[in-house]
Amino acid sequence: MQCIVNRRAQFSASHRYWLPELSEAENTQRFGLCARTPGHGHNYVLYVSLAGELDEYGMVQNLSEVKQVIKREVTSQLDFSHLNDVWTEFQQTLPTTENIARVIWQRLAPYLPLVRIQLFEHPELWAEYQGNGMEAYLTLSTHFSAAHRLARPDLSYEENSEIYGKCARPNGHGHNYHLEVTVKGDIDPRTGMLVDLGALQQIVDDLVVEPLDHTFLNKDIAYFAEIVPTAENIAVYISNVLRSPIQELGATLHKVKLIESPNNSCEIYCDQTVQEISDQRSEVRELVH
Repeated sequence: MQCIVNRRAQFSASHRYWLPELSEAENTQRFGLCARTPGHGHNYVLYVSLAGELDEYGMVQNLSEVKQVIKREVTSQLDFSHLNDVWTEFQQTLPTTENIARVIWQRLAPYLPLVRIQLFEHPELWAEYQGNGMEAYLTLSTHFSAAHRLARPDLSYEENSEIYGKCARPNGHGHNYHLEVTVKGDIDPRTGMLVDLGALQQIVDDLVVEPLDHTFLNKDIAYFAEIVPTAENIAVYISNVLRSPIQELGATLHKVKLIESPNNSCEIYCDQTVQEISDQRSEVRELVH
C-alpha cells in the first residue's frame, strides 16, 4: 500500500531582491521595498511531502531520518542566513518564495521520494513546487466581510426555506470570508518570480476585496441579483473576475478557495476540466490504496 506523508520544518532567514545589472532606481521600481538594503527577513515554514509503499514497520520513510535529512541539507544551512549569499543557486536566480521551494526540492530529491514542497513565507503567502522544471504555484490569501441571503428569486419564501434553511431568512446574514488565490506559471530564471506579486495583490484587492467587502452581495453586486450567492457561486464569480487580468500578468489562475466559515469551504480549479480533476482524484485513490 502506498501513502503520502508530510514533514514540517522551519527556518528564519533574510533575503533581498536586487539585480546588479539594474540601477538602484530600476531595482526599486521592479521590486519595491524588497530591494532595500541589506534585506528583510521571514520565519519560513516548510512542508516536505513524500510518497511510497509502506514498509514492514508501517512507514513510508522513518520520519526521524527524514528530519535529519531536511536538517542536514536545508534548514541547518538556511537558518539565520542571508539567502542571497548562502547557496550558489541564489546568485543566478533570486531567492523568492517559489524559487526557494524549487531549490529545496533539488537539494532533497537525491535523498527522499518527494511529491511536493510547500514553503510558507508568512501565513498569507506561500509557494508549492512539484518537480516540474521551472513550473511552480504561488498562493496569496486575503479576506473580506459580506452579507448574503440564499434564496432564488423565482421561488417563494417557503420553498427557499425548504432548500436553504435559515440562510433564506429575508434580512440575510454575514460571514468573514477567507480567500486564497493560487496562480501557476514558470519561474523567471533571473528574477525568481512566476508573477509580479505586487501586481497580483493589487488585482485581487481592486477586483475582489474592495468591491465585495462590507456589501450585501444580493443587493450590491449585480452578478448576484439573479444568481444565489452561495460560497460556490461566489468562488465562481471571483474566478471569472480574476482569470483574464492574471493571464495578462503572464500567469494562469489555478485555484480559488473560499472559506465561508470554519465548517464550510469550496475550491474552484480554473485551469482544469472536471475530467482532469476526476482523473487526479483517481490517481490519488490508487496511490493511497
